[in-house]
Amino acid sequence: MKTEGGDEEEVDSFKCGLREVIVEEQSDSEDSTQPGSSSDEERKVERPKIDVPPEFWHIQKLIKYLKTGNQTATIVALCCLKDHNLTTEHNQLAIQEMGGLEILINLLETKDLKCKLGALGVLTELSQNQDIRRCIADLGGISLLVKNLTEPARDLQILVAETIYNVAQIRKARKHVRKCNGIPKLVDFLDVNETYLITPREQLSADEVELVNIAKAAARALWSVSKSKKNVQVMMKSGSVPLLARLLRSVHMDVVVPTSGTLSQCADDPSYQLAIQTEGMIRDIVRHLSAEEFPLLRRYCAEIIFKCSEKAVTRDMVRQTGGLDPLVNIARNPKTKEDKPLLAAVTGAIWKCAISPENVERLDQLKTVEVLVKLMENVEEDDRVLSNVVGALCECLKYEHNRVTLRRADGIPHLVNLLNYTYPPLLENVPMVLRGCAEDEDSMRIIEEMDGVRLIWSLLKNDSPKVQANAAWSLVPCIKNATDSGEMVRCFVGGLELIVNLLKSKDKHVLASVCAAIAEVAKDIENLAVITDHGVVPMLVDLVDTENVELRQHLASAIAYCCAWGSNCKMFGRLGAITPLVQYMADEEPNVHRTTALALFHLSKNPFNCITMHESGVVPYLLKAVSSTDWKLQEAAAGCLANIRKLALEAETIHLIREKRDDTEEED
Repeated sequence: MKTEGGDEEEVDSFKCGLREVIVEEQSDSEDSTQPGSSSDEERKVERPKIDVPPEFWHIQKLIKYLKTGNQTATIVALCCLKDHNLTTEHNQLAIQEMGGLEILINLLETKDLKCKLGALGVLTELSQNQDIRRCIADLGGISLLVKNLTEPARDLQILVAETIYNVAQIRKARKHVRKCNGIPKLVDFLDVNETYLITPREQLSADEVELVNIAKAAARALWSVSKSKKNVQVMMKSGSVPLLARLLRSVHMDVVVPTSGTLSQCADDPSYQLAIQTEGMIRDIVRHLSAEEFPLLRRYCAEIIFKCSEKAVTRDMVRQTGGLDPLVNIARNPKTKEDKPLLAAVTGAIWKCAISPENVERLDQLKTVEVLVKLMENVEEDDRVLSNVVGALCECLKYEHNRVTLRRADGIPHLVNLLNYTYPPLLENVPMVLRGCAEDEDSMRIIEEMDGVRLIWSLLKNDSPKVQANAAWSLVPCIKNATDSGEMVRCFVGGLELIVNLLKSKDKHVLASVCAAIAEVAKDIENLAVITDHGVVPMLVDLVDTENVELRQHLASAIAYCCAWGSNCKMFGRLGAITPLVQYMADEEPNVHRTTALALFHLSKNPFNCITMHESGVVPYLLKAVSSTDWKLQEAAAGCLANIRKLALEAETIHLIREKRDDTEEED
């Protein structure tokens, strides 16, 4: 620790004298505790018998001097403390046992700069320990740290910010920093002249280097503080965005790394996502993806892209600034197994960028599907990486040529194997990829051979509604394109009962996907008979009053195909399904019109249902549908009208016959 020139000789001599006294006291203490002595026995009672290094007692003596010494003794004791390794457990325990933390925190209230610097130097080392961080927060240290941020001494400000970086790793400390109004003060330290940031340190003056170091320390402190959502909002209001954007352009990598880490934390907030886009940070983030010597920086930049690429504008900016190439290159050449957090961030960024068709074009040129398949082979038991890889494949497989590419790269067996995992985000994505694969006939044969449909069906038992919904969606093309879908489905013991029981779900997305799957199941008459026995008709009727457009579309389809068995058609009418279905025709969604018209056509095969439809005012809707350009809608609407008209003609014929008979009876 530095002292002013006039005091150096006095402090050095005092320091030497203090060390001599401590050594003498320590040797006396060791001599007085020989084996068999009374003090040795007392010590055994007080403390477990463990090997305590001499350094432990030395540190405790220094804490005593902190308590009783004058100002110079305090400074020297603090200097001596700094000479020890304060990150070891024994040394930390020595300080805590003697009440050293309380003394160090109290020293932050003194007016003596040297004492504050010495105390902060020790606290910065100690606060790397999780338990000590908690103690500092419990002892009210956060308010004193924040208060010292206003001190003019720059070396003090740096130490305070570094200590906050360590302590704010715990939630309570982050909250205290916000409550003590420390965030705006830290944000103010980020405001450094841009010239200093783009100039190498060796070309800067000592004063300018110190300003850069303050910005670095403040960025590190905000990095920890930004783990709280409320703190992120305060940072936004404090004007942190343009300052972070400026730091991101710095040539000083020790400034850029904590800045990117802070932005990665903040990027969960929608307002920050927009700010990152509008401030033009994407270009700098993409540039840093190529910094191979800084894997941590690459990871945080990839995480920012991952979180911000939900927006189409950001995805386009990543492509336009050449960001897809470095992302795929990192995924293609992972350096070590320790790079898994980096791989998770990179594959996540690829996944979100692949939502845009233009980005998929570039990803295809980079042979991304093959790269992702290779990752599935090489990444062992890393759920996040696998989940993001599968998510990216899901977006790429929306295009038919990539389904062929995946099959040729032997990716389907790996995907089917992933159905045995338990990580929910992974299980949400895998069925959707297999759904795309199932549209390809050759790929579907591979899924069947590996018993993939059974594994997908088993996901319907999963506790996650999203996993259930995606599994049911995946079953639709699997059942449709299977070699013998009817027999395959019947082979699943309890499978049909399981899917019918999901109609009791409270989740609209689950209900919609299950209805779509039931519509495919019901195309096989034997399977329809089984699900009818399980009560599918009343369960479907219970859902008809929904306002959800997606559910309406697939519910109508399920009703249409369930009419083919026994008295189901008549039962739908008796249970009151007709009138709500007629109201679906007033919906603005064309897909709802198509499936509803199909349902009404099948229901109209029952005369009583035709009467109900007519009374519910279905004819104008059907006449309008007949003029549609959608031939499926046209055909279903025309068929329904034909059935209604046929019933009307029969009724009219019967009426005429009765009139003739009555006239004949009168003449006779």
